[in-house]
This record gives sequence, structure tokens and C-alpha cells, in this order.
Amino acid sequence: MELSKNKKKLFFMACMFVSLFAFVVLYRLQLHTQFLTFYADVPISLICPETDRKFSNIEKDVADTDSNSLAVICRHSRIWTVKPNGRLGNHMGQYATLYALAKANGRKAFILQEMHNYLAPIFKISLPVLHNSLARHVPFTEYWIHDWMSEEYNHIEGSFIQLTGYPCSWTFFHHLREDILKEFTIHDYLKTEANRVLEGLKRFRKNVTYIGVHVRRGDYVSLMPNMWKGVIADKGYLEKAMNYFRRKYKEPVFVVTSNGMQWCKENLDNSKGDVFFSGDGNESTPGKDFALLVSCNHTIMTIGTFGFWASYLVGGETIYLTNFTLPESEFLKLFHYDAAFLPEWIGIPADLSPLKPWKNWN
Repeated sequence: MELSKNKKKLFFMACMFVSLFAFVVLYRLQLHTQFLTFYADVPISLICPETDRKFSNIEKDVADTDSNSLAVICRHSRIWTVKPNGRLGNHMGQYATLYALAKANGRKAFILQEMHNYLAPIFKISLPVLHNSLARHVPFTEYWIHDWMSEEYNHIEGSFIQLTGYPCSWTFFHHLREDILKEFTIHDYLKTEANRVLEGLKRFRKNVTYIGVHVRRGDYVSLMPNMWKGVIADKGYLEKAMNYFRRKYKEPVFVVTSNGMQWCKENLDNSKGDVFFSGDGNESTPGKDFALLVSCNHTIMTIGTFGFWASYLVGGETIYLTNFTLPESEFLKLFHYDAAFLPEWIGIPADLSPLKPWKNWN
């Protein structure tokens, strides 16, 4: 009887101990939540006092892995980010440029939530996220950069910089190529699906060489001639590019992705049965098309950052459209051919004859 009472007493004490432990854990969790909720609505300047526009290194009892805590923001008193603009190719260019320039200037790079939401479902990116609730309190200074590397970008002054613009030039980040390739590693589920599609295209062929073809159309069909005195890739350019690979490889397979797939089906020569219109052309979910392109051996690009990044990540031979504007185009003030395309890539000049009537009219 006495033994039974002791057991009940021990059981009761154990229950009390577990309950007390649970209470302490929940209480600390509640305090932490209240801390973050409170500070999300307080200007960061009140939490991290400024000295000559630079925040002091205030230590908080928060783990370094918590990239969303104000303590971490304060400790990294030289924070850079980049303003997300455009679609996938633009986001990739902005991410890679931020990665490279922050490293060159000894700054800590964060990406905004919008960019993370765009890139993270496709790539295994590693830069920490600065959530909107905190980002709005950071006194960023916007710093516009053009689309080629300049020496001045190695010496940017300021602790809280937000890069702006549409940078996508290899001149910013090519010296960090291995890092960039790692950042833009495709998620396994996309790789698996892309490889499944390519395997299905193989059929009876034994020595297949896959050529990814990205045909950029959409808004560029009117934008290039009407705004930039330029053209986009036509049937003649694509025939030249495809014939280059047909001459070089015994069993090429051309995997076409485009936001103008109907035009591609009507204009690309498939008399040899080696052209496959595999992309879905959905610009709102570009991951599948991009994964297809980067799973190929070589690339034919036309115009735009989507094709550039596919070519850059593939690393094989790349054929691109060059000299696609008139010499007096304002576009050339924003875009340099030698900074846009790697020296080893093969350029085929565009046919500018459709612009001649427009040119004579001016």
C-alpha cells in the first residue's frame, strides 16, 4: 500500500514537472513572438541607433541563423539589396549582380521577399531574405547601375544600398562563375521532369545532342521596331543557327521554347523531324521551360535575358542574334553587345532590311 502511494506521488511530481517545463517553453515563445511583432512596427532607427548614418552593432540574444530578426540586421551594419524588376531573366541578373557587387564592396547581401518568391521555387538560392515588415524600416539609398561593369562599382559608398536597374551582364559576375552556377542550381523536381521530357524525345537516336532553342517574341514583336529601331529573330536567323548544329552533330535534337510558339511551328523547318516544340510558353510559370533549356547541351538564343541565362548555365556552344538595331538606336545607350554576350559565343547578324522603310521615313 505504501509503495502504491509513493508511485502516485512520483507520478504526480513528474506531471507537475512536465507541465512547468511546457509552461516555461510556451512563455518564452510568446515573449519572442511579441518581441518580433512589436519591433516590426517600430522604425529601425529607434532600435539600432545611428552614428553618422551608420547603425551601431547592437547585439541581441537571437540566433545568427534568424535572418529576419532585427538583431541580425543591426549586426550587419552594411546591408545591400536590389530592387526586383521584370521577369525571371531580369530577376536572375539582378540577383547575380547584387551577389557580385556586395562581395566586391565587402557588404552583406539580402534579397527582398518579392525576389525570393520569384526565384526560390526554381533555384537553390542562398542569399538571406529581408522580409517586407523589416525592409520598410531600413533607410536604403537607391543606386542605379547600367548594364555593364564599371570600376566605380567596386567603390560604392554607403551602408544601406539598394541597387536598381536591369543589370544582366556577365562583366559583373563572370569571375564568380562557379558561385553563380551554384546559386542557380535547378531544384531536383524540375530537373527530373526536364530529363524525362528529353528522354522521350530521344526515341530511336543513339548519339543525341540536345540543342535548346529559346525564341523571344511577345511584346518584343512591336517593342523592338517601334521603340528601339531594332528587330527580333526571324526565320532566316533561326535556320542559319540550326543548320550550324546540323552540320556539326550527327543526331541533333532541337528543343524549342517560346512565348510565341504558334509562330515557331509555322516558321521553323522540321522536315528532318528533329525539331520538338516542348515548352509551354507560360510566362507566369517559366520554371519548366527554363529547366528544359538548361538540361540541353547547347543553346540557340534570340534576344532577352531569359535566353542569356539559359545559355550561361548550360555552358556549351551558344549562338545569339547580334547587331539587331540600327546604329543610331537609343537602345545602344543602355546595351553593349560585348558586355551582353560572352566572347566565345557565336553571333549571327540580324537582317535589318525590315527597318529600311522606317529609316528612310526618318
